[in-house]
Amino acid sequence: MKERKILFQLFISTFYLSAFTFGGGYVIVSLMKKKFVDEYHWIDEEEMLDLVAIAQSSPGPIAVNGAIVVGYKLAGWKGIVVSVLATILPPFFIISIVSLCYRTFKDNLFVSLMLEGMQSGVGAVIASVVYDMARGIVIQKRVDHIMIMLGSFLLSYVFSINVIFIIIGCGFIGLMQSIWERKKEK
Repeated sequence: MKERKILFQLFISTFYLSAFTFGGGYVIVSLMKKKFVDEYHWIDEEEMLDLVAIAQSSPGPIAVNGAIVVGYKLAGWKGIVVSVLATILPPFFIISIVSLCYRTFKDNLFVSLMLEGMQSGVGAVIASVVYDMARGIVIQKRVDHIMIMLGSFLLSYVFSINVIFIIIGCGFIGLMQSIWERKKEK
């Protein structure tokens, strides 16, 4: 019975987040944090950072990848199925409806202005996510994590290095850190 309750809550939560999130995966990450970390306490801040790292480095949409990680942590394979379905159903329905009405809406001034206005809101939400995640890293006071964060920013923003190479490099650094820590434990 407890598993059903968790699966139901997981479905409702991810369905709601997916249905009312505009702006892509980074926006849903902040809402997932508020729902799963702050409200339900299903995962902690550090796990959320790991979730975001996994979601970003895996192929596919961040929202679906994040739902997979949370779903698996909470209820195994059933959790994955429930959370992925709940994440993809709202956009599927919305896109289906929009595609039926596309000709009517494509030149509508109010619709185009509304979408432009949403862009600024999306920018603010992404800035909030970046701030919260960076603050979490700084609070941990791990110099290596701070250096990786700053180095990634510099490589991307200042030197215009492709993000794919930065992600691969960070993955390699993470692998080396894991190997190093395991050797220290032995």
